Amino acid sequence: MPAVPSGYTSGGQMNKPSCFDRVKLGFTMGFTVGMVTGIVFGGFTALRHGLRGRELLSTVGKSVVSAGGTFGTFMAIGSAIRC
Repeated sequence: MPAVPSGYTSGGQMNKPSCFDRVKLGFTMGFTVGMVTGIVFGGFTALRHGLRGRELLSTVGKSVVSAGGTFGTFMAIGSAIRC
């Protein structure tokens, strides 16, 4: 017998995710995309300025958190508007 997907109840109806779950998912997806963007642009910028070692990691880390937090926040707000 095949496994039942987790979104189904015993009656066969799909449970909709709550608004809070949608906002969390939007933030998570946005934060992930922002992290990748921060790694790419922050890394290139730091290397172009000649940073190496601990300075490079510190600068790229700040860029990753900043870009991830910003994009994640906007994606969460967009998901909340759609609820």
